[in-house]
Amino acid sequence: MRTVLVTGPGGAGTSTVAAATALAAARAGARALLVTADPPPGLTADETPGLTVRTLDSAGVFQDRAAELQQRLSAVFELLGASPLDPEEFTELPGSREFALLHALGGTDGHDVVVADLPPVDSAVRLLALPEQLRRYLSRLLPPERQAARALRPMLAQLAGVPMPAEWLYQTAARWDAELAAVNTVIESAATTVRLVVEPGPRAAAAVRAARTGLALFGYRVESLTANRLLPTGSADPFLAALSGQQQKHLKALYEEFGADGVPVRELPHLGRDPHGPDDLAALGGPELAVGPLPDTPADQPWSVEDRLAAEGQLVWRLPLPGATRDTLDLVRRGDEVVVDAGRFRRIMRLPSALRRCTVTGAALRDGALQVRFTPDPALWPQ
Repeated sequence: MRTVLVTGPGGAGTSTVAAATALAAARAGARALLVTADPPPGLTADETPGLTVRTLDSAGVFQDRAAELQQRLSAVFELLGASPLDPEEFTELPGSREFALLHALGGTDGHDVVVADLPPVDSAVRLLALPEQLRRYLSRLLPPERQAARALRPMLAQLAGVPMPAEWLYQTAARWDAELAAVNTVIESAATTVRLVVEPGPRAAAAVRAARTGLALFGYRVESLTANRLLPTGSADPFLAALSGQQQKHLKALYEEFGADGVPVRELPHLGRDPHGPDDLAALGGPELAVGPLPDTPADQPWSVEDRLAAEGQLVWRLPLPGATRDTLDLVRRGDEVVVDAGRFRRIMRLPSALRRCTVTGAALRDGALQVRFTPDPALWPQ
């Protein structure tokens, strides 16, 4: 299954491009699924064989989860003398749309191509990172070794004189972990790529550069850059000609930056109106948006380790970060983990076992990659 995640700076037309991408896949004969919170007007699955449009029901997902959690806490409510909430009292909270999107990505089997319309890129990067972060929190709060001691819990409670976590808590954590793992399987798959959408302009280059850095920090592969709403060139109208000229200048800069890294740039025209229906979406450039096979060249593997022990007595930990600059990077080691800040994004990662027995002796940003040098600790490294 191919999964295409579509995002970009706010207002760039990502929802339209996501819908056009799913439509192009369906018309090419694939069983396509579009996951979106805002389906374009006039696009219905009835008019497009092979296309399924799944509109996010964030309120429904939130209410179902809240009701489930309340049911599991019923014994606690009774103990405290509290009255449970009625279903109509559950009010959707901020962030529920993002959780609904993750929930939808975890259940996309049965399709050849899945196109997910993500929120603006800063929120999208944090959303894609959320399953990994939540699984880390669950592992820290309810470590597996504590779950393995369930049979001893009643006895430990008597000895310690404090209540131990109830069985439902471990069951709930295990179910959440399984659901998060299913989402991780989709978004971390080698068959999952990201399409960045941008409307060329003064702020476009900085926005997509920061986006590439954040996506690379978490190992997500940028498949292409879509330049959206391009005005026709050669207009006799001086005002339109000036606007088009500015667009072309910024488009050239995008070609130079992304083309240097082998990322193709695709151009979509401005229709002069908001797209309505499958014909308008197809007019944006069906062949340009076709979902093809993965590129032959494999993506750089994040967090790779290069063995330089024989030549330099060091191991080099390497993380590709295109678009990053030295003044936006920070790295801190904390025990067996490293905390990497790249611009507005942060990732906490557990070190490979070999690097846990080393000390950090330097770091540098070279050729678009963060390179950290580790020297074996004589007290921990086997002779």
